[in-house]
Amino acid sequence: MGNVTFRERFRYWFDNTMAKGPIAMMAWLFLISLVIIVVIALLVSVSGVSAVPIGDDKRNAYSFGELVWMGLMRTLDSGTMGGDTGVWGFRAAMLAVTLAGIFVVSSLIGIISSGLETKMDELRKGRSKVLEQDHTLILGWSDQVFAIVSELVIANDNRKNPVIVVLADHDKVEMEDEIRTRVPKLGRTRVVCRSGSPIDLSDLEVVSPQTSRSIIVLSPEGDDPDSNVIKTVLALTNNPKRRASNDPRGAYHIVAVIQNPSNLEAAHLVGRDEAHFVLGEDLISRITAQTCRQSGLSVVYTELLDFDGDEIYFQAEPSLTGKTYGQALSVFEDSSLMGLYKNGTEVLINPASDTKIESGDQLICISRDDDTIKPSKTTPSIDTSVIVAQREKFEASSEKTIILGWNPQGVTIINELEQYVSPGSSVVIVANDEGILDTLKRECAGVTKQKLEFQMGDTTDRRTLEGLDATNVDHVIVLAYREHLEVQQADAKTLITLLHLREIADKAGKDMSIVSEMLDNRNRELAEVTKADDYIVSDKLISLMLSQISENKHLAEVFRYLFSSDGSEIYLRPASGYVKTGADMNFYTVLEAARLRGETAIGYRIESQAHNSDKAYGVRVNPKKSDMISFLSNDKIIVLAQD
Repeated sequence: MGNVTFRERFRYWFDNTMAKGPIAMMAWLFLISLVIIVVIALLVSVSGVSAVPIGDDKRNAYSFGELVWMGLMRTLDSGTMGGDTGVWGFRAAMLAVTLAGIFVVSSLIGIISSGLETKMDELRKGRSKVLEQDHTLILGWSDQVFAIVSELVIANDNRKNPVIVVLADHDKVEMEDEIRTRVPKLGRTRVVCRSGSPIDLSDLEVVSPQTSRSIIVLSPEGDDPDSNVIKTVLALTNNPKRRASNDPRGAYHIVAVIQNPSNLEAAHLVGRDEAHFVLGEDLISRITAQTCRQSGLSVVYTELLDFDGDEIYFQAEPSLTGKTYGQALSVFEDSSLMGLYKNGTEVLINPASDTKIESGDQLICISRDDDTIKPSKTTPSIDTSVIVAQREKFEASSEKTIILGWNPQGVTIINELEQYVSPGSSVVIVANDEGILDTLKRECAGVTKQKLEFQMGDTTDRRTLEGLDATNVDHVIVLAYREHLEVQQADAKTLITLLHLREIADKAGKDMSIVSEMLDNRNRELAEVTKADDYIVSDKLISLMLSQISENKHLAEVFRYLFSSDGSEIYLRPASGYVKTGADMNFYTVLEAARLRGETAIGYRIESQAHNSDKAYGVRVNPKKSDMISFLSNDKIIVLAQD
């Protein structure tokens, strides 16, 4: 390096000083002002031009200290010089101080304003550490956050000082405003937002995951959302400042969404036994496949998943120790038994009727709240005269399904239908996407019971729909074009398709079993005019499941059973297969009729209310057992059964 001049050294030192921010700039302005005031005061004092007349002929001069003070006053307030008297030299000196003050003060105001604005921006970002205990922490931001917050508000209704903390790479104020707009009724729950990246360790430290009750990791929008979810979980579990192993709260309770099943193994390696993962697209596809074959099933799932009504609870009941599962079914008046949690290790949904309830077992019940799970003190009345004899299983016939529209969930739906339909069934896919045929050949190569057919066509075109003869098929599934269109555009296409289908059905005088996928729950109300049988609101169902598992991690195993083709699932079966139609009975009788078939009854559906949203589309989960009811031939009993 060559010789460095004094000018270069001074400039380097000055630049470093200025880089320290507004305080340094204010200090420089103060120093410049002080130098100007002192220099001019010294010049005025030495020159003697500060003499002012006193009376008629006496003259006096200001002291150096007084001149400094006068200069300071004129620097801060330029109007002060209006009262100056004396010789013109003194007035010129005070004018110079005033002009310098105007420059300094205006610069100072600008710096202070800029500094305050910068500080306000920092405060808006919410960088102060969250000092909460036992809070629910949400990491990430998507439309799911509103449904999750809404559900947690209901779940927290009986908690003391509940708090939800949100950390996302968004503006703090904008997040708070949007939550208040979309979830106006927060009740007693406080929502605290912080700006930051969920995969940044320093940002995570701000929201205190170590003291949280549960952590929900949302799947962000983008091409590879799973990688962000996995990195976020890794940042939690491998954080050097993570919760200590001897902490009384135990291990972390993390719930996260994974979109691609191929990433699930890596997610489990990262999350170990502290994280529970929900396969988002896989879950919706399974529900769609099951719902298209059973009208009303999506309403049952929504009822079980949301906190507004009846939910699934785990509860110990020592008084039932030694009894069988079949005997315990009729013990509760206001709750519905659906399974057992054996000694804290194994979840059994609809176990065999003779399964013994042992010490340490917990009941898995559907109830309005955990404190409503109480054995009835009265003996249930069962009318065996209305229970019909068990009928032999009939040979299932082949089924024809039409899928209108397409997204990646279509492959999972077809593969899931393969687990239920009989040989000789068929699926016709109609969509405006040339790549679907190659996808079917690659992803559905194992499908043998169903014949797959693809037709290019616009699903919103009336002539295309009329040419499908949709009134003579068993099931119609309308999928949203989520991959190529924005949410509202995709839902608009779905609505147009549904309106055409409904008019075609009305014109033909036939019923049509339609299941449609909606992306925005707010559009469901608009879709009700189409009278489709079921609406699958993808993000909402995933949000509901995340909320439930965040409150009770054991529910992850329950949902795994309910939403898979293995083990017991939820079915809506004709009431005439269990009890005599037209006869009055209580639900205890229905419970017994289902038990005799190795099933567990959890509710019913009244077909005449199937299109009435105010009546929950006719679905009644966990009815009061002693209330009297009669069924018509087209009504359904909601049961848990093997097949």
